[in-house]
Amino acid sequence: MQIISMDISNIIARELDIKRGQVDSVSRLLDEGNTIPFIARYRKEATGELDEVVLRSIDEKLRYYRSLEERKSEVLRLIDEQGKLTGELRNAILQAAKLQDVEDLYRPYRPKRRTRATMAEEKGLGPLAEIIFRQEITEGDLDAVISPYVQPEKGVESAAEALAGALDIIAQWIADHPKIRSLVRSISEKQGMLTTRCRLPEDPSGKLPVSKYELYYDFSEELTRIPAHRILAINRGEKEEVLQVTVTVPTEKIVEAIAQQVIHNPQSLFQAMLRETCQDAYQRLLAPSIERELRNQLTEKAEAKAIQVFNINLRQLLLQPPIQGKRVMGIDPAYRTGCKVAMLDEQGALLDTFTIYPHAPQGRWEEAKAKLLGMIEQYAIEIICIGNGTASRETEVLVAEVIDACDRDLHYLIVNEAGASVYSASDLAREEFPELDVSMRGAISIGRRLQDPLAELVKIDPGSIGVGQYQHDVNQRRLGESLQAVVESCVNYVGVELNTASPALLRYVAGISGTLSRRIVEYRLAEGPFHDRRQLLEIRGLGEKTFIQCAGFLRIRDATNPLDNTPVHPESYDLAEAILEQAHLEALTEKNRLSELRAGLANLKAEAVARKLDAGLPTVRDIIAALLQPGRDPREELPKPLFRKDVMTLDDLKEGMLLSGTVTNVVDFGAFIDIGVGRDGLVHISQMSHSYVSHPLEIVSVGDIVQVRVLDVDQQRERISLSLLT
Repeated sequence: MQIISMDISNIIARELDIKRGQVDSVSRLLDEGNTIPFIARYRKEATGELDEVVLRSIDEKLRYYRSLEERKSEVLRLIDEQGKLTGELRNAILQAAKLQDVEDLYRPYRPKRRTRATMAEEKGLGPLAEIIFRQEITEGDLDAVISPYVQPEKGVESAAEALAGALDIIAQWIADHPKIRSLVRSISEKQGMLTTRCRLPEDPSGKLPVSKYELYYDFSEELTRIPAHRILAINRGEKEEVLQVTVTVPTEKIVEAIAQQVIHNPQSLFQAMLRETCQDAYQRLLAPSIERELRNQLTEKAEAKAIQVFNINLRQLLLQPPIQGKRVMGIDPAYRTGCKVAMLDEQGALLDTFTIYPHAPQGRWEEAKAKLLGMIEQYAIEIICIGNGTASRETEVLVAEVIDACDRDLHYLIVNEAGASVYSASDLAREEFPELDVSMRGAISIGRRLQDPLAELVKIDPGSIGVGQYQHDVNQRRLGESLQAVVESCVNYVGVELNTASPALLRYVAGISGTLSRRIVEYRLAEGPFHDRRQLLEIRGLGEKTFIQCAGFLRIRDATNPLDNTPVHPESYDLAEAILEQAHLEALTEKNRLSELRAGLANLKAEAVARKLDAGLPTVRDIIAALLQPGRDPREELPKPLFRKDVMTLDDLKEGMLLSGTVTNVVDFGAFIDIGVGRDGLVHISQMSHSYVSHPLEIVSVGDIVQVRVLDVDQQRERISLSLLT
């Protein structure tokens, strides 16, 4: 069925407070197959310089509203096939702005399983229900109205059965009425409470068992105020059958509101029974349905918030600055099986591997120290990375003793090894290091995470990196899609060195699939290093369209054309050369010293250059910035990780002590800080600022180096309370 389309562009523009023309441009670019990173970076003139966040919001809303239009068309067709589509209903469906509204309108016409109402209709009681519902009869004998519908041959044996069946039909009409459903939903949402009770039995003394859900054993909070992390915690407690969860609402108020919609003739002979039917319709049909809707709605909002926090944390982690030009020792700690050690050169290439057994049951401590000292000297190691898993603390003590006994300027740090085991057992790890066992691959990954966090972490499923909250409780498909978008955004923001990138890294470059990423590496191995971006077109399956999407994000350090080592897109090379001419520079070559380049470009006014060259101002600005810093890595501007030489323990902590720490995770209620004692401390949101803070991300991000004050140390539970209010 052909329908009049809603003005999607105008709706999205209003919702995002941008111009309609921007939405139209983005919609066209997306429909043409352009990727969001490409549009954000290289189509700024068309979009009005919208950033990736807004572009992804437009993409999401376009998909939602297009899906809504498709659903409207389908619903109109289905109702029309039943011969029940009126002009009024058609207009209501066309004007619906939400999928929920469309489903409410379709609900009365949706095929139903056998219910009390459908069985009553099969018995011919629909006309009686209509008589009662119209409320036109104000006096007379009730039996006289009902008796014609007492038909034993149809299964209606008495007047009571006929009346009950008719009222069941009316109850279904009430429950299916779009306006009534909307009213009940609104009151429940605004005035409802999420209430939880403990499901576990009491012990003989009458006490409830201890669990991590004790806070929710007798708990209630307004639906409009309950925070996301609490909803997800309650959902988990319910799933584990520890908690019983209900939505409590003002039932009497809701039933009265329904009655006001249904009863329009107080003198009707049927008023009392209709009021009872309103009660039945609500408690039997509406309440369970609306409660499910509200719980789903709460969960969706909580999941969206949790995914948003995970996204932000993941982005900060992926964009941690690389520690380049350093030889690194990576250690994957363990007890019985020994600590696996990998030696890496400045580029992350594997130099050597070995295993030490300093911990129980072997306890070869001195032998392990001697081995580490010898390898540090042999390979001129400058930094030691220790995974934070099993035996990490004991290994840290060993490394501190090694540093103390070493003449070199040596430091260590603890690396979050979340996901390292996933990578170690993956096909990718087996391809990279087929001759090594799983744990030795983990040691390599731990060392490389310091040298280039982004290049190493892209090899791991983002959901396994461990910088979120309740990530296993949210919709895994939605979480996966969202985290993949974050990784894609980070990879394209930083750029990728074409001659060293792994297939795992290349597959996140705009336009490049997993298959193409492998073919690029195969080409590189067969033909040697790339010298020109356009060599990509020689790869099977990589055509001009894909080249346009990916080329600007790929770098070639020793390219024939130095522009290939910048974010300048090949489509703009002529413009870049014209800009260099405006700056009285012949070309971007090694002969141009950076100081001369900066001096020449500093005199340019982007607006004037754009007018003179008839080019877009955003593109001109970006090209000048790229020419000023060829080969720049944007991560270099971020703070470097906190290196250590000695070990602190929980016993060393004293109330009031000031320490430096690294933010390892940010959640709704605070931030976890590594202060070097083997256990992260928590800065609660209330200890972050003297002013109101709506979310910890306003104050800190993953990877930040912060000064904290020790508030309290709970030795028994190994909990550390910290404050940023130093």
